[in-house]
Amino acid sequence: MLQMKTHYPDATRVEPSNRHTLAIIVDNEPGVLARIAGLFSGRGYNIESLTVTETEHEAHISRITVVTTGTDSIIQQIKSQLERLVPVHRVVDLTLTGEAVERELCLVKVVGKGDHRVEAMRLASAFGARTLDATLTSFVYELTGTTDEVERFIKLMTAVGLVEVSRTGVAAMARGAEGV
Repeated sequence: MLQMKTHYPDATRVEPSNRHTLAIIVDNEPGVLARIAGLFSGRGYNIESLTVTETEHEAHISRITVVTTGTDSIIQQIKSQLERLVPVHRVVDLTLTGEAVERELCLVKVVGKGDHRVEAMRLASAFGARTLDATLTSFVYELTGTTDEVERFIKLMTAVGLVEVSRTGVAAMARGAEGV
């Protein structure tokens, strides 16, 4: 929560801080990601998740999906500053478009024998994770889900022998017929 200063010392207001998912359409050219990351870091904003890929090969257009947290005024400031960057074509706050579809992919390596191995297989099955690699002492699982599902899976796998995690970050899209 962010404390807001007022002209009345006894009247402090607290503006809530919320998670926002931003879709940023940019030219696919060198330095664009650095400029966007620099905008966030230079102003003390945190990037919780970041994914980037070229979405229109012929037009050299990329989509950057950023998950960040801030008050409504901070998020509005971030969007306004992003829109002023030259290679940025559009900024859409998917959080405001209604419930967006969000998914994250993670790879999880688990080492264990006996009961730990059996429990790892049970958890993977319960979460719908795919087995990508299996040896006598280890597994590599792939899970696609919401950030909360991925977090729960990782937490539970920690108890049975989690060794390594690799995550993609959030990919998101607004529901409905309209595109970004």
